[in-house]
Amino acid sequence: MKKDYKELSPKDIVKYLDRYIIGQEEAKKAVAIALRNRIRRMKIKDEFFRKEITPSNILMIGPTGVGKTEIARRIAKIANSPFIKVEATRYTEVGYVGRDVESIIRDLMEFAINQVKNQRLKEKEKEIKQRVDEILINKIIDKFFDRKILNESDLDNEIERIRKEYYEGKYENEDILINVKESNVQGAVIDVFGVYGSNEDITSGIQELLKDLFPKQKKKKRMSIKDAREYLIEEEKNKLLDKDSLIKEAKQAVEERGIVFIDEIDKIVGSYKEGPDNVSKEGVQQDFLPLLDGTTVYTKYGYISTDHILFIAAGAFATVKPSDLMPEFLGRFPIRVELSSLTDKDFEKILVIPENSLIKQYRKLLETENIEIEFTDGAIKEVAKVAYKLNQLLEDIGARRLQTVMSKLLEIEMFEFSELKEKKKVIIDKKEVHKRLNKLYDTINLETEKYIL
Repeated sequence: MKKDYKELSPKDIVKYLDRYIIGQEEAKKAVAIALRNRIRRMKIKDEFFRKEITPSNILMIGPTGVGKTEIARRIAKIANSPFIKVEATRYTEVGYVGRDVESIIRDLMEFAINQVKNQRLKEKEKEIKQRVDEILINKIIDKFFDRKILNESDLDNEIERIRKEYYEGKYENEDILINVKESNVQGAVIDVFGVYGSNEDITSGIQELLKDLFPKQKKKKRMSIKDAREYLIEEEKNKLLDKDSLIKEAKQAVEERGIVFIDEIDKIVGSYKEGPDNVSKEGVQQDFLPLLDGTTVYTKYGYISTDHILFIAAGAFATVKPSDLMPEFLGRFPIRVELSSLTDKDFEKILVIPENSLIKQYRKLLETENIEIEFTDGAIKEVAKVAYKLNQLLEDIGARRLQTVMSKLLEIEMFEFSELKEKKKVIIDKKEVHKRLNKLYDTINLETEKYIL
């Protein structure tokens, strides 16, 4: 996007989402307002109110494959926010074997650390490469020449020659000696506390402590220019990354812009009256409450506040209702939006309109094999119709059904044609769709007959 996200209006945000997601206007508006409210909060000069205004968490209700996750993911991308998607069913209440909900925040912080690290390295990528190239060029010069013997003019000429040949790739397999760091703690395995909950951070903390207690030692190692380049680039990256400032920036990003998407929230609906298994389900809801209300979670990078993290929960709610959730839990999601099932007309749009549409993806894939593929309007409508009917008759998996149909439709090109020497054009029309998807049509007809009977 050309605009900085802080300048985007809710309408701008929805317009951006329209490039990737068909329909679901209510959900798009809800997340657009939530994102804009974050921007508004940061502009408030009164520090008291800036801290007091917390996000309105969102509950998305709708079948699978209609865009719930994609909406949340795209919102995070707009704001360059730390983002993770988790499944509610992966967590158990305290006292049960499994992951505790606080590990969500630790995972989010890990994501933010990597996100900030990658952003910084991208900015310095060119500088790092130039620095490593100079190190390697000097290594080659020292291998072939004694700088003390050559006069200045001859040395300059040789340096220019080697520099030119280096960038032409002549020395890629040439061996040189470089200093490498090796840990003097060999094969240390630390698993004193197990792998659950905060114990992960205790283990990580001990490992970090051991790294400081047993610093790596330098040792000369012979390797090719190609391998040395990869090693030195990693070394230079580590030199450029200031750990303290990286953690500080990542922590601020999590606390101010973090987004957590909790899927399958309907799967942790349960009552104490229905059996011991459901005690755990309701216990998970109770454990979520502090995160949603705002608390501090300990991570190996320090304490993280969840006060201003935006939580978006989602579920199909096919066999239960949102009201079956604990009132205390449901109350932490004041914004509720319903996403509708997709129609065959929606499928037609999904196939062609989004910037990352399936047809565009398959065209790009097949272009690498020298195949130009074209779909007629009739073919697109027919593919959409088949996908829609399969969803109606089998399980409804939303837009994911299009992947199944398209994969079957283009099976010949994807399997049989590989690296054609001459360009080949393939036109898929309605008749060709019928011919290639005959087995899927048989499934539709068979299921329809069962339904009628």
